[in-house]
Amino acid sequence: MQFDDDANLDTSEVQDVRGSRIPGGRATVGGGVIGLIALLLGLFLGVGPDQLGLSSGGESPQPAASSLAQVQQSCRTGRDANSRDDCRAVAVVNSVQDYWTQEFQRQGRRYTGSPTVFFSDRVGTACGVATAAVGPFYCPGDRKVYLDLGFFDDLRTKFGSSGGPFAQAYVIAHEYGHHVQDLLGVLDRSRDGLTGASSNSVRTELQADCYAGVWAHHATTTPDESTGRPLITSLPTSDIEDGLSAAAAVGDDRIQERYQGRVTPETWTHGSAQQRQQWFLQGYRTGDMAGCDTFR
Repeated sequence: MQFDDDANLDTSEVQDVRGSRIPGGRATVGGGVIGLIALLLGLFLGVGPDQLGLSSGGESPQPAASSLAQVQQSCRTGRDANSRDDCRAVAVVNSVQDYWTQEFQRQGRRYTGSPTVFFSDRVGTACGVATAAVGPFYCPGDRKVYLDLGFFDDLRTKFGSSGGPFAQAYVIAHEYGHHVQDLLGVLDRSRDGLTGASSNSVRTELQADCYAGVWAHHATTTPDESTGRPLITSLPTSDIEDGLSAAAAVGDDRIQERYQGRVTPETWTHGSAQQRQQWFLQGYRTGDMAGCDTFR
């Protein structure tokens, strides 16, 4: 994945609170093996910590003594995105939101932007206090995407993904898929508390995978506001393969087999490896969000 060196990055779409201090109580999840499995099933590409039994309350981060404006200072152009992980994430956020802004306009709708929050250790949200162990998530309470960049190392070393820049992009695009669902009034379908291979929770996650694929289809043709040219200039097949590897690595069946030694489809919340790949490819091949109706 290559970015236009001369494009200007819009860092206003990212809030960098790495190094912040959260006052008050601790974020908690269930202990023991059951707690671990529950966390592993929900920690990647989930909707938010409110579904994982995290502590209540949305304490605001207290800035550390050092500057927290790393992104604003360092991520200025596409050239920076080609050399730094955090700047790459900024560029992906810009590209994803540019696409959905234009797609909503085409449909006669209004897209409301969602900031991505870079954090480390733990962060206060409208959905509760979350630790970095929760992984990337979207919180509908404040309509923000939360991301600990260290997760991408875990994706490769703990979950067996091939890694690569586009694996990161896929994760971000999936979370913005949840934001799109939120704007369209679809996200609430996942809140019925049911699990299983055909549950609304799984259908919601697979649709977000499909929306990530739709963005990827248009990533190299969506014009950037600063240049009028696409921010992403190259997205070779090898990048798409990295995205598919990430999708498969966090399928419910793969995670269950790895951490509990058996597959129990009745407890699925996100879908199998095959389903996740299938729906990402559905979006990528068609480029049409209308083809992402996983609820039919």
